[in-house]
Amino acid sequence: MNIILLGPPGAGKGTQAKRLETKNNLVQLSTGDMLRQVVATGSELGQEAKRVMDAGQLMPDELMIRLISDRIDQDCSGGFILDGFPRTVRQAEGLDRMLAEKGVKLDAVIEMKIDEEALIARVTGRFSCNTCGAGYHDEFQRPAVDGVCDVCGGTEFIRRADDNEETVRARMEAYKSQTAPILPYYSEKGILSSIDGMASIEVIAGRIEATLGAV
Repeated sequence: MNIILLGPPGAGKGTQAKRLETKNNLVQLSTGDMLRQVVATGSELGQEAKRVMDAGQLMPDELMIRLISDRIDQDCSGGFILDGFPRTVRQAEGLDRMLAEKGVKLDAVIEMKIDEEALIARVTGRFSCNTCGAGYHDEFQRPAVDGVCDVCGGTEFIRRADDNEETVRARMEAYKSQTAPILPYYSEKGILSSIDGMASIEVIAGRIEATLGAV
């Protein structure tokens, strides 16, 4: 099964993708992670990506699609979950062309709908253990013992520099102007489903599974 998860930054796409990856034996294709990995290999594609990144430029759509294409050929025979791509209609069209050439189809595109103000509260309250990376939240998921990581016992915690209200609002606006227009694109293909992304992780996971079960 091949899936795209859509939603603004902070909607929980990465969390749900990890759950799907484990439960359904799928491969999560996070474009940010894939870029870092291919640059580290020093391959021709990695060197090309590094030149673009070093120049501070946006990654060309064609390069991103090549990156995804190569990864699908490597280890995605059981299916994949795309997280973070496509972001524009042009990218969605390019992705479709590449998949068609491989004889691969998308089975579902799932939009995680959110409440903007609630999402801002969710994102700005996030923090994680500096030792093991376990995630927490000021309001929704504090450590059992304040100041001590539940997983590894670490006592140092960090917050992402971009988890602030101004940055989150800017990212929301970018999502609404650039990515939201691809929703009609997939709706016309009959593969788009929308779920409430403001519920608990377990409830959202159940709704995604129910959606996929109906595909």
